[in-house]
Amino acid sequence: MIVADDILLMIPGPTNLPPQVREALGRPSFYHRGKDFADLLAFCTDALRRVFQTSDDVLILNSSGTGGVEAAIVNTLSPGDRVLVVDGGKFGERMVEIATTYGARVDVLTVERGQAADPAEVRARLDGHVALLFVQNETSTGVRQDADLLAAAARERGALTVVDTVSSMGGMSIPVEAWGLDAVAAGSQKALMLPPGLAFVSMSERAWAAAEKARMPKFYFDLKAAQESLGKGQTPWTPNVNMFRALRAALELILGEGLEKVWQRHHALGEATRAAVEALGLELFSDREHASDVVTAVRSPEGIDSQVLVKNVSAKHGILISGGQSELRGKIFRVGHMGWCQIDDVLRTIQATAMELKALGFEVSVGDALTAARAAYAKATGEEKR
Repeated sequence: MIVADDILLMIPGPTNLPPQVREALGRPSFYHRGKDFADLLAFCTDALRRVFQTSDDVLILNSSGTGGVEAAIVNTLSPGDRVLVVDGGKFGERMVEIATTYGARVDVLTVERGQAADPAEVRARLDGHVALLFVQNETSTGVRQDADLLAAAARERGALTVVDTVSSMGGMSIPVEAWGLDAVAAGSQKALMLPPGLAFVSMSERAWAAAEKARMPKFYFDLKAAQESLGKGQTPWTPNVNMFRALRAALELILGEGLEKVWQRHHALGEATRAAVEALGLELFSDREHASDVVTAVRSPEGIDSQVLVKNVSAKHGILISGGQSELRGKIFRVGHMGWCQIDDVLRTIQATAMELKALGFEVSVGDALTAARAAYAKATGEEKR
């Protein structure tokens, strides 16, 4: 019998936890207003700057990733502000809902599911908008946006960028400062190898200038209060101290591996998964040019409900993959390959998924898929040249 602790999480988060993170979570609690916590907060903030590739402070919130996105929005905007939101999936829809809830005048650029936004179209649509809001990596569709080009379009049109990098920060290179991204939110339970519970927000000088005028209501998510507390080595509200310990452990692992190698590993895992999908005779759901390096979305074969496939892979193999959401339910399945994920995890998942596709009547070659995955991984990591 497969129990919860035996499940391999190959979903777009939460992800599997490294032993060092699990150990940190289980240590005794400690006082959050003393020097030990101040030192811990300073280390985590400095390390997060390196991950975000910015000289600005990265503020740490006790929240899910959605709370970080909400904080980025409410700290830079006022009710009545006109904003353009790129809606390319479930989490683009969520940005629309958050901005609308707080009184922004929201214009929506709807992008065909599985496709990335056209930066030229975004530039043309920006007309008197205070901000451009978009999800850099949409886990519901497996699509990565050209965040650098979208940010350039926004700057050209005088708009701030508010960006959701919840699923991708740490797994992909997102040079926040070089690309001119303004308010950038990330979450703990994806590529950063932690449980859900922490969110991170970086703010550019332009974002802080906007924050001085922003009038959307906020209390717990007041980033100015977080910035002021950071200067004292504290957080404004009681932090989850063990999650901060776990964050340190995760960041030490990431920096120890090396950021470039972490990004390369994620890209190689994505390439391996995509190669296996194609070798199985399946179709990627996302535009290949904009395919995510942390999650792969796949069209379910004709006549096969992806929810059934997901259930069978879990029940028979102890591996959890994801189905589609909303209008994509039953039509696609998604494989996460982020955080504490290695090539053996991907190969095990490919084998299990292929076996269950075959059991459902879709003829595949498991061996061909595994061979393609290994070759693509070796090529992406440079191992084939050794």
